[in-house]
Amino acid sequence: MKKVVFMLTTLLLLAACNGKKEAGSKPAADDGIDSTFEYKVDRFADIEILRYPVPGFNSLSLKQKELIYYLSQAALEGRDILWDQNNRYNLTIRRVCEGVYENYMGNKSSDDWKQFETYLKQIWMANGIHHHYSEDKIIPQFSQEYFVSLVKSVDPGRMPFRDGMAADETLNEILPVMFDPAVMPKRMNQTPGKDIIQTSAVNFYEGVTQKEVEDFYNAMKDPNDNTPVSYGLNSKVVKENGVVTEKVWKLGGMYDKAIERIIGWLEKASEVAENDHQKDVIKTLIEYYKTGNLQTFDEYSVKWVTDTTSRVDFINGFIETYTDPMGLKATWESLVNFKSIEASERTRIISENAQWFEDNSPIDNRFKKEEVKGVSAKVITAAILGGDTYPSTPIGINLPNADWIRRDHGSKSVTIDNITFAYDKAAEGNGFKEEFMWSEKEIELTKKYGTLTDNLHTDLHECLGHGSGKLLPGVSSDVLQAYASPLEETRADLFALYYLADPKLVELGLLPDNEAYKAEYYSYIMNGAMTQLTRIQPGKDIEQAHMRNRATISNWVIEKGKAENVVAFEKKDGKTYIVINDYDKLRQLFGELLAEVQRIKSEGDFEAGKNLIETYGVKVDKNLHEEVLSRYEALNIAPYKGFVNPVYKLVTDENGKVTDVTISYKENYIDQQLRYSKQYSVLPLKN
Repeated sequence: MKKVVFMLTTLLLLAACNGKKEAGSKPAADDGIDSTFEYKVDRFADIEILRYPVPGFNSLSLKQKELIYYLSQAALEGRDILWDQNNRYNLTIRRVCEGVYENYMGNKSSDDWKQFETYLKQIWMANGIHHHYSEDKIIPQFSQEYFVSLVKSVDPGRMPFRDGMAADETLNEILPVMFDPAVMPKRMNQTPGKDIIQTSAVNFYEGVTQKEVEDFYNAMKDPNDNTPVSYGLNSKVVKENGVVTEKVWKLGGMYDKAIERIIGWLEKASEVAENDHQKDVIKTLIEYYKTGNLQTFDEYSVKWVTDTTSRVDFINGFIETYTDPMGLKATWESLVNFKSIEASERTRIISENAQWFEDNSPIDNRFKKEEVKGVSAKVITAAILGGDTYPSTPIGINLPNADWIRRDHGSKSVTIDNITFAYDKAAEGNGFKEEFMWSEKEIELTKKYGTLTDNLHTDLHECLGHGSGKLLPGVSSDVLQAYASPLEETRADLFALYYLADPKLVELGLLPDNEAYKAEYYSYIMNGAMTQLTRIQPGKDIEQAHMRNRATISNWVIEKGKAENVVAFEKKDGKTYIVINDYDKLRQLFGELLAEVQRIKSEGDFEAGKNLIETYGVKVDKNLHEEVLSRYEALNIAPYKGFVNPVYKLVTDENGKVTDVTISYKENYIDQQLRYSKQYSVLPLKN
């Protein structure tokens, strides 16, 4: 599970820190990162592309750097898997557009060409033709006729037409998908009462209905199984000869060519593993890729979560289910990282006190874990982003996702230090706080405590929130279907919010005083109820799981606290603001909602979960939305951020022995995307 970046300023795009040293502190100059480091790379549509530093890389041992190199190559080989998962036409559209971009010899100064270039940059950012956050299809701002003229002007021998298809055949296939708003309008549809499979554009299902999929997996499940596999995690469901079946993502199965190359780099990585445990983790992952066996995936997950000594770490595989309307299928992702030792002191303190937090949670005792096992947390430096963590990436991650593995073996949480540092640097002086905060009091509060409290919120969310509570016997988390992800993120956020105001944090030295938490309380409610609306198009509902979670929390506490005026919307100079009048009562409300959300998850109460999210987390106040958009537009801030990766290269001697691994930050967004499409693209256009 991920904590995604959700705020728009340095106020809330914050990194991990310890009590003495703020996260996002300036990277060491001896890593080649100094005041001249260029964080901003590109800007287009609603997106800004940034560059992140990797402080400490040059101080790693040669073996660790070589391990990072091989894991990074494995992280990039899965790129096309994600593109195909997001939509079955994505690879064709991307490769045709890239073919035009690289080979068109006509006028490249026209407005139409500039719009075409922007469209290509947008789909690179989204890993497909649907917006990475809103789920809506990205409609080109150039005409269909212009696009046809571009394609036909290029030598056919330089275009990636599928299976010998001519330009006309390819265009007939992709033009409606690209230009018709009624064709595949949503990557993932969550509208109640609709068949959410048949109305979603993701490539997890083909020729089947929602009911057929539900029946297919319900027949597999054993309600008495205390350690169930994650059914359907690594497969596409199709109908063959009238029978519903799975196409498994494995070596020799679907996505074979990309998985073969991922395995090749993992095998190299295993040869330079830091220790035998880490080597066993990598070998087990390789076995899972070879067989597609979900029990092997669970074995890998257990071994991975119990590896707490290796400094270099990684995520690689089919992990998160946010994009599947059924909450079953996992997108491919990878993140290679290494531990930031000094900054991890705070997360160590949190982990060591995990049982205290569980015991004192405001939830029903029936849902508390009697023994919290294996909670580990650290602050990390990202070395490479891949798949569903690239170009847009989370700032915190907690895994594994299987509830029984969390129960029996614990979880591993990370806060990504250098990513949030890059966000901070890019957001300096943008005027956001001054525009949307009620008064100078709130502005000063966030300037003084905002970085610290948001970092701590991330740590509590990932380290303890996702790992807290338990399901009752016989309850499976997938019973909550499309509402599982927003409810789980709601639960983790509420856990963090509730404890931010607890005196225990001051006692542990994690906060300096009992006033600091107010910075995060104000920022969180302001964002959930107001400023995150900058990411929603006029007339649209909230779709993304994390946005639904924040809206649910904020709107619920505003409504429930209305009688006592706990939190309110206030007007000043014709503008709307959030005002918190009683922070103590707000904390009580967080606790009440946490207790209810935990009950919903523990009991598998689908109807209550659906009602909570649909009532508070989906609909948008039209007038407030228009006002927020207008005020935000005047600031000229891009609401979404993506990244380019650094470039690693092996240095070898005359005998081929590795003598060093270098890192470079010079590659730009366009060059990187085009290079990745050449270097890491082995899948057919249709899979």
